[in-house]
Amino acid sequence: MNYENLLHNIALTMVPEVGPILSKYLISYCGNAENVFKSSSKKLAKIPGIGPKVIESLKNATPFEKAEKQIEFIDRNECKIYLFHDDDYPKRLKHFEASPLVLYGKGAINTNHRRTVAIIGTRSPTELGKINCEKIVQGLKKYNVQIISGLAYGIDTCAHKSSVEKDIETVGILGHGLDKIYPASNKPLVKKMIQNGGILTEFPIKTRPDRENFPMRNRIIAAMSDAVIVVESKRSGGSIITTEFANSYNKDVFAVPGRVNDEVSEGCNKLIKQTKAHLLESAEDIGYIMRWEEMDSNKTIQPKLFVDLNDEEQRVVDLLKTEEEYEIDKIAFSLALSTSQLASILLNLEFKGVIKSLPGNSYMLI
Repeated sequence: MNYENLLHNIALTMVPEVGPILSKYLISYCGNAENVFKSSSKKLAKIPGIGPKVIESLKNATPFEKAEKQIEFIDRNECKIYLFHDDDYPKRLKHFEASPLVLYGKGAINTNHRRTVAIIGTRSPTELGKINCEKIVQGLKKYNVQIISGLAYGIDTCAHKSSVEKDIETVGILGHGLDKIYPASNKPLVKKMIQNGGILTEFPIKTRPDRENFPMRNRIIAAMSDAVIVVESKRSGGSIITTEFANSYNKDVFAVPGRVNDEVSEGCNKLIKQTKAHLLESAEDIGYIMRWEEMDSNKTIQPKLFVDLNDEEQRVVDLLKTEEEYEIDKIAFSLALSTSQLASILLNLEFKGVIKSLPGNSYMLI
């Protein structure tokens, strides 16, 4: 990976006045991160929405000093950097405006796993909550999923531990830098997680696990997951914030119901009552709602033969033969088709019974 490109992208995230949205906005105007810093103040001032404070921050040398230390830490500790424009940057995350320009990870993480499920909940679960969490993880194993959580006390830790025990890939999204593990009691767990999964964060080293970082962490958990499961939660808190993100991102949310008077189940019951979450009794409910059972049962079914296809339809079918499922953006890019052209082609192929739509704007051959 080009050092100068890395340095300038990371430095851009270190600029105090520049957040995830503005950093990508600046790059879109200037062409790349290096050009953002090399552009004159006069040129930057012509960019809509860019004021004197941002320009002053961009001309400060401090971001580069911090970026150099970040790269040194990554190299020394065998971590990895994911830039927004790289192929291995999480595609699910890329779709959202507030996605980070840079991510830092450690472990054997498949950033674009076929199926991803977040399991979240209270930091003080009941024994029943822990049992339910373990059962859900066990039930998800047959769907070949990656389990995502926040490495916090309680349900998060239970989800990660159960995944490790059942040899399911699991990823912890951190609210701080890679130079620390919070809570510290999860250090042995992280050592096991990086063998089949790992940890991921948008925060550079020396970032403390401060309260304001966790809502930012939660948006990444929601965006990277196909489905979000809440096992136990009070009426407010981190889990509810994550489900709010998930609902705004059009993700499927599931909640395990609890007794009416149990404080630790108030959040789950409220989500179900307000139809913001599917009622979850077992992992099979997720397989059914997400249509994973149907998809898996169709693995052995041969595609229909002798269907009349025009040239454009045939190109789409040939592409879908190369992978089990394809996102619509990837199809459009691979075949150099506009979104409107592709939408018409895909609709015709669905009518002809050749393909089927999947959650997350993806398609597969029948």
